[in-house]
Amino acid sequence: MNFAEKLMELRRSKGWSQEQLGELLGVTRQTVSKWELGSTTPEMEKIAAISELFGITTDELIKGTKPQPEPAVAPLPEQKPTTRKFHYEYKSEKSWHGLPLVHVNVGFGKYRAKGVVAIGNIACGIISLGLVSAGVVTVGLVSVGVLILSAVVGLGVFSLAAISGGLFAIGGAAIGLFALGGAAVGWTAMGGAAAGTYAIGGMASATNIAFGGIASGHIAIGETTDGIIEIAESTPGAEIREIVLRELPDTPEFIVDIVSQFAESNDKK
Repeated sequence: MNFAEKLMELRRSKGWSQEQLGELLGVTRQTVSKWELGSTTPEMEKIAAISELFGITTDELIKGTKPQPEPAVAPLPEQKPTTRKFHYEYKSEKSWHGLPLVHVNVGFGKYRAKGVVAIGNIACGIISLGLVSAGVVTVGLVSVGVLILSAVVGLGVFSLAAISGGLFAIGGAAIGLFALGGAAVGWTAMGGAAAGTYAIGGMASATNIAFGGIASGHIAIGETTDGIIEIAESTPGAEIREIVLRELPDTPEFIVDIVSQFAESNDKK
Protein backbone atom coordinates (compact mmCIF):
# COMPACT_ATOMS: atom_id res chain seq x y z
CA MET A 1 0.00 0.00 0.00
CA ASN A 2 1.52 3.30 -1.11
CA PHE A 3 1.16 6.77 0.45
CA ALA A 4 -1.88 7.79 -1.67
CA GLU A 5 -3.81 4.62 -0.79
CA LYS A 6 -2.85 4.86 2.89
CA LEU A 7 -3.98 8.48 3.14
CA MET A 8 -7.34 7.68 1.54
CA GLU A 9 -7.81 4.71 3.92
CA LEU A 10 -7.04 6.80 6.97
CA ARG A 11 -9.35 9.64 5.91
CA ARG A 12 -12.26 7.30 5.24
CA SER A 13 -11.70 5.47 8.54
CA LYS A 14 -12.43 8.78 10.28
CA GLY A 15 -15.43 9.51 8.06
CA TRP A 16 -13.91 12.79 6.84
CA SER A 17 -14.33 14.37 3.44
CA GLN A 18 -11.33 15.66 1.47
CA GLU A 19 -12.43 19.17 2.34
CA GLN A 20 -12.59 18.40 6.09
CA LEU A 21 -9.13 16.84 6.03
CA GLY A 22 -7.78 19.82 4.10
CA GLU A 23 -9.14 22.21 6.75
CA LEU A 24 -7.42 20.23 9.50
CA LEU A 25 -4.12 20.35 7.62
CA GLY A 26 -4.45 23.92 6.34
CA VAL A 27 -4.65 22.97 2.65
CA THR A 28 -7.38 22.96 0.00
CA ARG A 29 -9.60 20.08 -0.98
CA GLN A 30 -7.86 19.96 -4.36
CA THR A 31 -4.48 19.45 -2.69
CA VAL A 32 -5.82 16.52 -0.69
CA SER A 33 -7.33 15.09 -3.90
CA LYS A 34 -3.96 15.31 -5.70
CA TRP A 35 -2.27 13.51 -2.75
CA GLU A 36 -4.79 10.68 -2.87
CA LEU A 37 -4.49 10.41 -6.69
CA GLY A 38 -0.72 10.23 -6.35
CA SER A 39 -0.12 13.16 -8.69
CA THR A 40 1.67 15.12 -5.93
CA THR A 41 3.34 14.32 -2.62
CA PRO A 42 3.11 16.49 0.50
CA GLU A 43 6.14 18.19 1.99
CA MET A 44 7.84 16.60 5.02
CA GLU A 45 6.17 19.19 7.27
CA LYS A 46 2.71 18.03 6.09
CA ILE A 47 3.68 14.36 6.32
CA ALA A 48 4.63 14.93 9.95
CA ALA A 49 1.30 16.72 10.58
CA ILE A 50 -0.68 13.88 8.94
CA SER A 51 1.22 11.26 11.02
CA GLU A 52 0.44 13.16 14.22
CA LEU A 53 -3.22 13.67 13.20
CA PHE A 54 -3.81 9.94 12.65
CA GLY A 55 -1.50 8.78 15.43
CA ILE A 56 0.86 6.72 13.27
CA THR A 57 4.55 6.88 12.40
CA THR A 58 5.83 8.58 9.24
CA ASP A 59 7.24 5.22 8.08
CA GLU A 60 3.84 3.63 8.46
CA LEU A 61 2.22 6.54 6.56
CA ILE A 62 4.70 6.61 3.66
CA LYS A 63 5.32 2.86 3.31
CA GLY A 64 1.81 1.80 4.31
CA THR A 65 3.01 -0.97 6.65
CA LYS A 66 3.30 -1.14 10.39
CA PRO A 67 6.84 -1.39 11.76
CA GLN A 68 7.70 -4.89 12.95
CA PRO A 69 8.38 -5.06 16.66
CA GLU A 70 11.87 -6.10 17.61
CA PRO A 71 12.03 -9.71 18.79
CA ALA A 72 11.98 -9.98 22.56
CA VAL A 73 15.28 -11.04 23.99
CA ALA A 74 14.93 -13.58 26.76
CA PRO A 75 16.73 -12.45 29.93
CA LEU A 76 19.83 -14.35 30.79
CA PRO A 77 19.37 -16.74 33.71
CA GLU A 78 20.60 -15.33 36.98
CA GLN A 79 24.08 -16.51 37.71
CA LYS A 80 24.37 -17.59 41.29
CA PRO A 81 27.83 -17.24 42.75
CA THR A 82 29.42 -20.60 43.23
CA THR A 83 30.99 -20.95 46.66
CA ARG A 84 32.83 -24.04 47.65
CA LYS A 85 32.45 -25.03 51.26
CA PHE A 86 35.22 -27.07 52.76
CA HIS A 87 34.01 -30.33 54.25
CA TYR A 88 35.77 -33.60 54.99
CA GLU A 89 34.33 -36.68 56.63
CA TYR A 90 35.80 -40.08 57.40
CA LYS A 91 34.13 -42.85 59.38
CA SER A 92 35.93 -46.13 60.03
CA GLU A 93 34.13 -49.34 59.17
CA LYS A 94 35.13 -50.95 62.46
CA SER A 95 33.05 -50.00 65.45
CA TRP A 96 32.87 -50.54 69.19
CA HIS A 97 29.48 -50.84 70.89
CA GLY A 98 27.84 -49.20 67.89
CA LEU A 99 30.34 -46.33 67.69
CA PRO A 100 32.86 -46.07 64.84
CA LEU A 101 36.40 -46.39 66.11
CA VAL A 102 37.29 -43.14 64.32
CA HIS A 103 34.91 -40.46 63.06
CA VAL A 104 36.29 -37.28 61.48
CA ASN A 105 33.77 -34.65 60.35
CA VAL A 106 35.18 -31.16 59.85
CA GLY A 107 34.43 -28.14 57.64
CA PHE A 108 32.72 -24.78 57.51
CA GLY A 109 29.46 -25.54 59.30
CA LYS A 110 27.99 -27.44 62.24
CA TYR A 111 29.57 -30.78 61.45
CA ARG A 112 29.28 -33.33 64.25
CA ALA A 113 31.59 -36.24 64.94
CA LYS A 114 30.71 -39.16 67.21
CA GLY A 115 32.97 -42.13 67.80
CA VAL A 116 35.56 -43.72 70.07
CA VAL A 117 37.95 -41.14 68.62
CA ALA A 118 35.92 -38.13 67.42
CA ILE A 119 37.30 -35.11 65.55
CA GLY A 120 34.83 -32.49 64.37
CA ASN A 121 33.46 -28.99 64.80
CA ILE A 122 31.30 -30.57 67.49
CA ALA A 123 32.89 -33.78 68.80
CA CYS A 124 31.67 -36.42 71.23
CA GLY A 125 33.72 -39.51 72.03
CA ILE A 126 36.02 -41.22 74.47
CA ILE A 127 38.80 -39.14 72.91
CA SER A 128 37.40 -36.00 71.27
CA LEU A 129 38.87 -32.99 69.52
CA GLY A 130 36.67 -30.11 68.38
CA LEU A 131 35.58 -26.52 68.79
CA VAL A 132 33.03 -27.97 71.20
CA SER A 133 34.03 -31.36 72.60
CA ALA A 134 32.75 -33.85 75.17
CA GLY A 135 34.30 -37.13 76.28
CA VAL A 136 36.76 -38.81 78.61
CA VAL A 137 39.79 -37.06 77.10
CA THR A 138 38.83 -33.84 75.31
CA VAL A 139 40.55 -30.95 73.54
CA GLY A 140 38.58 -27.92 72.33
CA LEU A 141 37.62 -24.30 72.73
CA VAL A 142 34.79 -25.48 74.98
CA SER A 143 35.28 -28.92 76.56
CA VAL A 144 33.43 -31.18 78.99
CA GLY A 145 34.85 -34.49 80.20
CA VAL A 146 37.24 -36.24 82.56
CA LEU A 147 40.63 -35.05 81.29
CA ILE A 148 40.24 -31.60 79.68
CA LEU A 149 42.71 -29.64 77.58
CA SER A 150 40.72 -26.61 76.46
CA ALA A 151 41.72 -23.26 74.95
CA VAL A 152 38.88 -21.27 76.53
CA VAL A 153 36.42 -23.11 78.79
CA GLY A 154 36.92 -26.52 80.36
CA LEU A 155 34.79 -28.50 82.79
CA GLY A 156 35.86 -31.93 84.05
CA VAL A 157 37.71 -33.99 86.64
CA PHE A 158 41.12 -32.80 85.39
CA SER A 159 40.72 -29.48 83.59
CA LEU A 160 43.25 -27.16 81.94
CA ALA A 161 41.78 -24.07 80.26
CA ALA A 162 41.66 -20.28 80.31
CA ILE A 163 38.51 -20.70 82.38
CA SER A 164 38.63 -24.05 84.13
CA GLY A 165 36.33 -25.95 86.47
CA GLY A 166 36.76 -29.43 87.90
CA LEU A 167 38.12 -31.63 90.63
CA PHE A 168 41.62 -30.54 89.57
CA ALA A 169 41.44 -27.20 87.73
CA ILE A 170 44.29 -25.19 86.17
CA GLY A 171 43.65 -21.99 84.26
CA GLY A 172 43.64 -18.22 84.12
CA ALA A 173 40.51 -18.51 86.24
CA ALA A 174 40.14 -21.86 88.03
CA ILE A 175 37.41 -23.29 90.24
CA GLY A 176 37.71 -26.75 91.73
CA LEU A 177 38.56 -28.94 94.68
CA PHE A 178 42.20 -28.24 93.83
CA ALA A 179 42.49 -25.00 91.84
CA LEU A 180 45.58 -23.36 90.39
CA GLY A 181 45.31 -20.14 88.38
CA GLY A 182 45.62 -16.38 88.13
CA ALA A 183 42.38 -16.34 90.10
CA ALA A 184 41.72 -19.60 91.94
CA VAL A 185 38.81 -20.71 94.11
CA GLY A 186 38.67 -24.13 95.74
CA TRP A 187 39.16 -26.28 98.80
CA THR A 188 42.88 -25.84 98.13
CA ALA A 189 43.57 -22.79 95.94
CA MET A 190 46.85 -21.42 94.62
CA GLY A 191 47.07 -18.31 92.45
CA GLY A 192 47.62 -14.60 92.11
CA ALA A 193 44.35 -14.23 93.97
CA ALA A 194 43.30 -17.36 95.87
CA ALA A 195 40.32 -18.18 98.05
CA GLY A 196 39.38 -21.43 99.79
CA THR A 197 39.77 -23.51 102.92
CA TYR A 198 43.51 -23.42 102.26
CA ALA A 199 44.80 -20.60 100.04
CA ILE A 200 48.25 -19.61 98.81
CA GLY A 201 48.79 -16.56 96.60
CA GLY A 202 49.68 -12.92 96.18
CA MET A 203 46.33 -12.24 97.83
CA ALA A 204 45.08 -15.20 99.85
CA SER A 205 41.82 -15.51 101.75
CA ALA A 206 41.02 -18.76 103.57
CA THR A 207 38.84 -20.12 106.35
CA ASN A 208 41.77 -22.15 107.78
CA ILE A 209 45.22 -21.25 106.43
CA ALA A 210 46.13 -18.34 104.16
CA PHE A 211 49.68 -17.82 102.90
CA GLY A 212 50.60 -14.81 100.73
CA GLY A 213 51.71 -11.24 100.37
CA ILE A 214 48.31 -10.27 101.77
CA ALA A 215 46.82 -13.11 103.82
CA SER A 216 43.50 -13.42 105.63
CA GLY A 217 42.38 -16.52 107.53
CA HIS A 218 42.33 -18.43 110.84
CA ILE A 219 46.10 -18.76 110.44
CA ALA A 220 47.40 -15.93 108.26
CA ILE A 221 51.00 -16.08 107.06
CA GLY A 222 52.38 -13.18 105.01
CA GLU A 223 53.73 -9.67 104.85
CA THR A 224 50.30 -8.19 105.58
CA THR A 225 48.12 -10.51 107.69
CA ASP A 226 44.62 -10.55 109.12
CA GLY A 227 43.77 -13.60 111.20
CA ILE A 228 43.30 -15.14 114.63
CA ILE A 229 46.94 -16.21 114.44
CA GLU A 230 49.20 -13.95 112.40
CA ILE A 231 52.61 -15.21 111.35
CA ALA A 232 55.32 -13.35 109.47
CA GLU A 233 56.45 -14.79 106.12
CA SER A 234 60.02 -15.04 107.41
CA THR A 235 59.01 -17.49 110.18
CA PRO A 236 60.89 -20.82 109.83
CA GLY A 237 58.95 -23.67 108.27
CA ALA A 238 59.37 -25.95 111.30
CA GLU A 239 57.81 -23.35 113.57
CA ILE A 240 54.87 -22.82 111.17
CA ARG A 241 54.33 -26.61 111.02
CA GLU A 242 54.16 -26.75 114.83
CA ILE A 243 51.64 -23.86 114.99
CA VAL A 244 49.42 -25.37 112.30
CA LEU A 245 49.33 -28.83 113.88
CA ARG A 246 48.58 -27.30 117.28
CA GLU A 247 45.82 -24.92 116.10
CA LEU A 248 44.32 -27.03 113.31
CA PRO A 249 45.21 -30.66 114.08
CA ASP A 250 42.87 -31.98 111.34
CA THR A 251 44.85 -30.24 108.61
CA PRO A 252 45.93 -32.80 105.94
CA GLU A 253 49.64 -33.61 106.11
CA PHE A 254 50.28 -32.56 102.50
CA ILE A 255 48.82 -29.11 103.24
CA VAL A 256 51.12 -28.75 106.25
CA ASP A 257 54.06 -29.74 104.02
CA ILE A 258 53.13 -27.22 101.33
CA VAL A 259 52.77 -24.32 103.77
CA SER A 260 55.99 -25.12 105.64
CA GLN A 261 57.94 -25.59 102.36
CA PHE A 262 56.66 -22.24 101.08
CA ALA A 263 57.88 -20.63 104.28
CA GLU A 264 61.30 -22.33 104.04
CA SER A 265 61.74 -21.27 100.41
CA ASN A 266 60.93 -17.64 101.31
CA ASP A 267 63.32 -17.81 104.26
CA LYS A 268 66.20 -18.88 101.97
CA LYS A 269 65.75 -15.93 99.60
